[in-house]
Amino acid sequence: KHSIQMESELKSLEEKINHFVQLCKQLRAENMQLRQALAGATSENRQLNQKISAAAGRLEALLSHIPEGDDETR
Repeated sequence: KHSIQMESELKSLEEKINHFVQLCKQLRAENMQLRQALAGATSENRQLNQKISAAAGRLEALLSHIPEGDDETR
């Protein structure tokens, strides 16, 4: 009788281990996808910051050509 109960417990343990292994594989795959998404977002963020910096530089250059304190526009 002990062997039947032990086999049942071993079978249950095997199923739990298999489930755990599948969960680990799933989480590894998801982790890899998230790392790739993060790398893409980081790259896009860097490019957008460069565009903003360039636009700010151009805007400052344009503003430097506008005379200050000129009331003729009113």
